[in-house]
Amino acid sequence: MRVSKIQLPGGNSPEKLSYEQARTALTEVVELMESGELELEQSIALWERGELLARLCDDFLTKAQAKLSALEDEESND
Repeated sequence: MRVSKIQLPGGNSPEKLSYEQARTALTEVVELMESGELELEQSIALWERGELLARLCDDFLTKAQAKLSALEDEESND
C-alpha cells in the first residue's frame, strides 16, 4: 500500500470535524498504527494525522472547559 492511497481518518479537512468525529478518527489512527502492518511512510503519515486530531480534540475540550468555567463564574455572581 502506498502512502498516497491511505484513507486518512478525517479526510482532507479534519479541522471541520466535530469533537466526536475527531475522537473517532483518532481512535482509527491508533488502531491502524497498532496493527503493525504499515510501512514506515504510512506510519509517519498516520502519526502526523493523529497529532493533528489530538490537538483538535484538546482544543474542543479546552474550549468546553472555558465555557463551563464562565458559566460557573456567572452563576456564582448571581
